[in-house]
Amino acid sequence: MLRAAAAAAAILPVRFAAAPTVAAAEELRSPLLRVIGTLRGGRGSVLLGRRVRFCSNSSASDSEAAAAEAKAEDATAAEGEADSKASSAIVSTNTNLDDCLSVIALPLPHRPLFPGFYMPMYVKDQKLLQALIENRKRSAPYAGAFLVKDEEGTDPNIVTGSDSEKSIDDLKGKDLLKRLHEVGTLAQITSIQGDQVVLFGHRRLRITEMVEEDPLTVKVDHLKENPYNKDDDVMKATSFEVISTLRDVLRTSSLWKDHVQTYQQHIGDFNYQRLADFGAAISGANKLHCQEVLEELDVYKRLKLTLELIKKEMEISKLQQAIAKAIEEKISGDQRRYLLNEQLKAIKKELGLETDDKTALSAKFKERIELKKDKCPPHVLQVIEEELTKLQLLEASSSEFSVTRNYLDWLTVLPWGNYSDENFDVHHAQKILDEDHYGLNDVKERILEFIAVGKLRGTSQGKIICLSGPPGVGKTSIGRSIARALNRQFYRFSVGGLADVAEIKGHRRTYVGAMPGKMVQCLKSVGTANPLVLIDEIDKLGKGHSGDPASALLELLDPEQNVNFLDHYLDVPIDLSKVLFVCTANVIEMIPNPLLDRMEIIAIAGYITDEKVHIARDYLEKNTRQACGIKPQQVEVTDAALLALIENYCREAGVRNLQKQIEKIYRKIALQLVRQGVSNEPDQESPSVTVSEESSSGDSTTAKDEILKDPAVEDASVANNVTNPASEEANEVNLTTEAPKEDNTSKGNKDTYGAAEDAADKAIEKVVVDSSNLGDFVGKPVFQAERIYEQTPVGVVMGLAWTAMGGSTLYIETTKVEEGEGKGALVLTGQLGDVMKESAQIAHTVGRAVLLEKEPDNQFFANSKLHLHVPAGSTPKDGPSAGCTMITSMLSLAMGMPVKKDLAMTGEVTLTGRILPIGGVKEKTIAARRSAIKTLIFPAANKRDFDELASNVKEGLEVHFVDTYGEIYDLAFQSDAGTETSLDDLALQD
Repeated sequence: MLRAAAAAAAILPVRFAAAPTVAAAEELRSPLLRVIGTLRGGRGSVLLGRRVRFCSNSSASDSEAAAAEAKAEDATAAEGEADSKASSAIVSTNTNLDDCLSVIALPLPHRPLFPGFYMPMYVKDQKLLQALIENRKRSAPYAGAFLVKDEEGTDPNIVTGSDSEKSIDDLKGKDLLKRLHEVGTLAQITSIQGDQVVLFGHRRLRITEMVEEDPLTVKVDHLKENPYNKDDDVMKATSFEVISTLRDVLRTSSLWKDHVQTYQQHIGDFNYQRLADFGAAISGANKLHCQEVLEELDVYKRLKLTLELIKKEMEISKLQQAIAKAIEEKISGDQRRYLLNEQLKAIKKELGLETDDKTALSAKFKERIELKKDKCPPHVLQVIEEELTKLQLLEASSSEFSVTRNYLDWLTVLPWGNYSDENFDVHHAQKILDEDHYGLNDVKERILEFIAVGKLRGTSQGKIICLSGPPGVGKTSIGRSIARALNRQFYRFSVGGLADVAEIKGHRRTYVGAMPGKMVQCLKSVGTANPLVLIDEIDKLGKGHSGDPASALLELLDPEQNVNFLDHYLDVPIDLSKVLFVCTANVIEMIPNPLLDRMEIIAIAGYITDEKVHIARDYLEKNTRQACGIKPQQVEVTDAALLALIENYCREAGVRNLQKQIEKIYRKIALQLVRQGVSNEPDQESPSVTVSEESSSGDSTTAKDEILKDPAVEDASVANNVTNPASEEANEVNLTTEAPKEDNTSKGNKDTYGAAEDAADKAIEKVVVDSSNLGDFVGKPVFQAERIYEQTPVGVVMGLAWTAMGGSTLYIETTKVEEGEGKGALVLTGQLGDVMKESAQIAHTVGRAVLLEKEPDNQFFANSKLHLHVPAGSTPKDGPSAGCTMITSMLSLAMGMPVKKDLAMTGEVTLTGRILPIGGVKEKTIAARRSAIKTLIFPAANKRDFDELASNVKEGLEVHFVDTYGEIYDLAFQSDAGTETSLDDLALQD
C-alpha cells in the first residue's frame, strides 16, 4: 500500500480538460490555486461544483480546451500587472496539437503521464526550466514527458530515491536520450511556479530522433489507437469487468477518495481507451507495467493490461483490510483484558480481598522474619526494618524497588540461628560409614573423633577437612556419608576452574543481575545454619582478572574469620562457625599454602587389590546388577574374574573405572538374557527360576563355569562367548522356566534352544563370567604385567614410584656403550626430569666411590661409557627417590652381579651415601604387592609411615629400613641361598 500511496501522491486527482466559465475563473484566482485545490482532495476541490467533460483526441476538443484556457487567462488579468507577468499564468494557446512535431523532452523518474491527467514535477536544470518558460511565452506551452529507464542491473521494484534523480539530472544529450523510453505523452505546461512545473497529458508520442542536446529536444510522431469495434462483446465485457473491479477497489480503499467522486459523476463519459488509462493511472502498479499500458495502442489489449493491474490493487486492498482487522482485534482484546483486570483489582481492593503490591510484599517479609525473630541477630533485624521502610517509600515502577525487594527476599529467607539436631552417636556413625565404604579406616577414625568431641562438648564446632587422593577413591561420596552420619544437610559445589571472586563473596547490589555468593545460596538451599558443605576440586582453583578465589576462600574457611563472614551482596555478617567444610583435592601441592594451612589433610592413597575385590563384590556388582534389572540367580561373576578385571583392566588407585567395567559386563549379560527370552518385568509373566546347586569344594577364586547339557544351548553359548568350554566338568546348575505361549516367537526359541526338550520345561542358561571368558565382555587387557623379568639381569633393578593415579613399579636399566681408558661417561634416556637427571649424576659419583671401596682394582667407571634408561619413555618421570635404585643398577653392571630376586627399593641418596626419606609409602607398597615383590627397601625415616599401614597391606612382605647405601649393598648383592625365605606366593588372597 505504500507503493499505492506514492502513486497517489505523484498523480494529481483526475482533472480532465473542461470548459470552465468566468465564474470558475473568479473562484480560482489563478491556475496554481486550482492545482493546489486538486492536491488537497475533496468533492469541491476536485469537481469545483460543476460538470467536467473529459478531453478527447479530436482537434475540436483541443480547440475548446484552448478557448477555455484563454477565458481563464482573461478572468485573471484583472489581478494586476505583476500576476500577468508571472510564469504561473496560463497563456492562451492557439497551437494545433498536430503541429507539435518537435518538443523538449522532460524525464519522468517515477511514473508515466497518462492523457487526461495532471502531474506536477520539479525541474532542477535551470536551462531546461528557462526553455519551458520561453515556450510558454511563444504560445507553445507543450513538452514531451517520457519515463526514465532503470539502470542496468537494478531492480525496478526498489526505490533508489534521490541518488537516481541526481544521476538523471546530470545526464545530457544522447546519454539522457538512451535512458528515456521511446513512447511518452504530449504534455501541456499549465503552470510554472519556481522550479515546479504542472503538466497535463494530451496524447501519446514516440521519439524519432534528437534535434538539440541541451536542453534535449526531440522529433516525435503522434500515436493514435488502433481502430476497434466499440460494439464488440468481448471488449464490452472486459470494460464492464474493469468498471466493476474499479468500483470494488475505490469502495474499499481510502487512498482514492478523490477518484471515486470523479468516477461516480462521469462514468458515462468514459470511452474504452480513457477507461484503460484511468485504471492504470490510479493503480499503485510498478512504473514499467504502467509504461506498458501507455505504449499499448491496441485498445483491447490495453484494457486487459489495466484489468490485471487493478485486480492486483484489489488483492492489496483485501490484504490491507485483513492486516487492519487483525491489529484492531489484538489491540481491542488487550485493552479489554487490561480494563477487566484493573476493574477486578479495584473490586478486590474494595472488598478487602487483595492489597496493593507493596503492602503484600511487606506483609510477606514480616511474616518470614517473625518466626526467626528470637534467633536472628539484632544487626540483621535492624537492616531488615530499614529496608522495609525504604520499600514503602519507593515507587513500584522504579529500578530501586526491585533491588530492595530482592535484597529483602534474601535477608528474610536465610536460616538465621536455625540449626539441625545433630546425631552424636558414634556407633550409628560407624555403621553408616561401614555401609557406604569399605576400608578407609583412617578417614572413618577421624570422623568418629569429631563426633566424640561434639558429644562431650554438647555442640559441634565447624572444621575444615581436606580429603586428598587420586580420582575415583570416593572423596565426594565420603563427604555425603559424613553428612548422613551427623544428620546434617549436605550441599556440594565445585570450585574447579573458578576464576571469579564474586562466586564466593557475591556481587555488589549496584550491579544488574547481582546475586549472593555460593555460601549464602547454600544456606538458602539447605535451610539450616550448620550444614556440611563439600567444596570439590579445591586444588583446581583458577585465577583471572576478576580476582583470586583462593584468597577469597581464606575468609570462608578460616575458623577465626568465618564467625563474621561478610558477603558483598548481603553486606551483613553471617556466622559460619558451625558449618562443617569438607574439601577434596587430587594433589595438595596445587593448593596455595595459606589456604592449605587452614585445613586438616586426610590422605586417601587408594585401594589395594584385596580391597578392590571386596568393594566390587559387596558394593559395585550388587548396585550394578539391580540397576540392570538382573536377578542374582541369573548370573555369576567369579572371584577369579574380578581379580583378573582388577589386575589387567583397572590398576588405578580408585574404583571408578572398575565400576565402568562391571557395568559394561552386566550390559552384555542383560543383552544375552533378553536374547534367550528372559523377561524380569514385574507386570509380565516372568520365568520362575529355581536354582539347585551342589556344594563345591576348593578356593572361591577357582570357581568353574556352568553349562547346560543341551547341545543347542552349548552351541548358543559358544557363539555368544558366555561360557568356558574347558569347564564342562564343573558343577551343574539346572534352571527351569515356564513355557511361553505358543506363537512364532516361542517356536523360534524352541528351535534355537533345543527342540528336543518339552515346551513346559524349557531351560534358560545361567550366564557365568570367569577369567577365561572375561575378554569377551570387556575386550583385551589394558595393562600388561609390570614385572617383565622373573629374575632381573645384570644392570637392571626394580624401583618404586608414586603417580597421581597411585603407585607403580619401574625398572632402571644400565648398560655399557663403549669401553676405553679415560672414556668414563653417562648417557641418560627415558624422558627424565631435571631432578631425576641430577639423581643419576649423584648415583654415578656414589657408585664410583662404593666400587672403589669394595673392589679397588675395578676401573669400570673410569673406562666405561654407560647408558642409563628408564622404560616407558613416553611417560615423563621426575623425583629424587630413584637415587639408590640407580646406584644399585650401575654397581650390578660394574660387578657383573644381578641383584637379589624379588627385590625393589626406593630412597633419595646424598653424595656421602646417606638415604633420605621419601613420600608415597602406601602407594609404593601397594605397587610392590601388585608385582609380587617379596623384599622392599625403604629409608629408615619412613618406618613410622610403614607402621601406620593396614595389616593386610604389610602382610607377607620383608621390609628393610636403611640409613646408608652400604646397607642396601649388603641386601642387594648377597646370595639368594643365604636369605631364601619361606614366603608363599604373593598372589592376593581373600
